[in-house]
Amino acid sequence: MYNPPFLHPFLGILHVLGGIYGYECNDNSCFLVFAIVMFAWEKIPLSITAMIVAVGLHLSGVLSAKEAFAGFVDPNVLLFMGMFVIGEAFFATGVAVGVGNVVHKFAKTETSLLVAVMMITGILSGFLSNTGTAAVLIPVIIGICKKSGFKQTKLLMPLVFAAAMGGNISLIGAPGNMIAQAGLQQAGLGSFGFFDYGLVGLPILIVGTIFYATIGKRFLPDAPSHQPDGAFEGNDDYSHVPSWKKWTAAIVLILTVGAMIFEKQLGVKLYVSAWIGALVLVATNVISETAAVKSIDMKTIMLFAGSMALGDAMVKTGTGSVIADLIVNSLGASPSPIVVLVVIFVLGVFMTNFMSNTATCALLVPIGLSLASQLGFDPKAVLAAIVIASSLAYATPIGMPANTMVYNIAGYSFMDYVKAGLPLIVVSSIVALILLPILFPF
Repeated sequence: MYNPPFLHPFLGILHVLGGIYGYECNDNSCFLVFAIVMFAWEKIPLSITAMIVAVGLHLSGVLSAKEAFAGFVDPNVLLFMGMFVIGEAFFATGVAVGVGNVVHKFAKTETSLLVAVMMITGILSGFLSNTGTAAVLIPVIIGICKKSGFKQTKLLMPLVFAAAMGGNISLIGAPGNMIAQAGLQQAGLGSFGFFDYGLVGLPILIVGTIFYATIGKRFLPDAPSHQPDGAFEGNDDYSHVPSWKKWTAAIVLILTVGAMIFEKQLGVKLYVSAWIGALVLVATNVISETAAVKSIDMKTIMLFAGSMALGDAMVKTGTGSVIADLIVNSLGASPSPIVVLVVIFVLGVFMTNFMSNTATCALLVPIGLSLASQLGFDPKAVLAAIVIASSLAYATPIGMPANTMVYNIAGYSFMDYVKAGLPLIVVSSIVALILLPILFPF
């Protein structure tokens, strides 16, 4: 059967994912297929699927035990844990509801609140950790929803998507941004300016916000697909909570955010700042030890750790490289710059929804530099496309840590992300593919 040349790169993906067209499924690619199918099917909890993959990758010899379970001590997991505790205190003392009352005065409707949440989250995420920004704002949004009656299923997903979009506002917005910068500098090919990514990232944030404020809101879930875990839950009446506890919870949150903003100047890692804040809250009895432990969502941690094992295996076994190489080799000797842009971009979008944004960039940056050298293209243009594409992790709960955080909190399903995230990917891709050739010509 004849396949048009432009389909060849994408058929290569299918070769790897299931042995289609005769490609033999190795241990890792089989686990990848299993994970994709089970994540979509959801007959067993996503966290259990993720851990089956981690255990299976170890038992099959793909990963050592240390590698398979390294996600449990990953800095992002430690950040999760600390911010879960801070978030619980922020909520249990009634501070989140108080903040919600103030914000709600200016955002009278669910739509106006959505716009405010997405823009604030996106801008903060441009200079802070995406995950940290989302973690700090989640309890605030829940507090607003409790006070106003707005649906948190309509707001938490746009919040984490905005965190991803905002990560491309500046050079320091996301780790993948710096990976591309380091690759470019190491090759002696110059460097990106501080706001170069933002030339594409900021328009994506603005258009994405407008999209969800208008036609896109119909794609957001109206109700939880399963019973939310109740993270950050508290009583509706907080009059019994001493004022000093409320002030302590608020001050700790502010200082934690401040420490995150000035991470480099202070020399203190994000997760360390989070844990300092969490320990202060427990030590001062703003939140009890029991409540602090209960606030840590193990389902979220298991899902993240298992997905990290899969991403690590894709790097270690070369499965991710095989996918990329198949696409690159299918381009031919003298491909059109637009074709190269589209193929690299689509590949990045696909990969980032099933492995971390950082891992996707780490895999594709050296391939992009090699491709640019071979074809005589501007390497900055190729890497800019990779960075932007790697941030569009909206279609799965494992696409980025913030997605994973709200999965159980809001009671989302895997398909909720697909239904709400795919349209945003399409919209964001259109904006990016229009701007990239103009701002970063090949």
